[in-house]
Amino acid sequence: MKAVVTVIGKDRKGIIAKVSNILFENGVNILDISQTIMQDMFTMIMLVDFENETTALKSVVEKLDEAEKELGLSIHVQREEIFTSMHRI
Repeated sequence: MKAVVTVIGKDRKGIIAKVSNILFENGVNILDISQTIMQDMFTMIMLVDFENETTALKSVVEKLDEAEKELGLSIHVQREEIFTSMHRI
């Protein structure tokens, strides 16, 4: 299953490391990543692949929610097909 992960918040050290570590530790592969800093705001969009069928989306989302609170970010995960359907014109 593929998913889109978006991360937005005030720029600070360790954002990419924290998010990518959570994904790595849960067997989630990062397929593509785009990140930028606009003034002092950090933005990142990742396309990820839940390669391992035993990896539970709910578990990863819970860990990302913890990171969201810890780092003061907004982190959202959407299945790729839902994201694509929502953004079709």
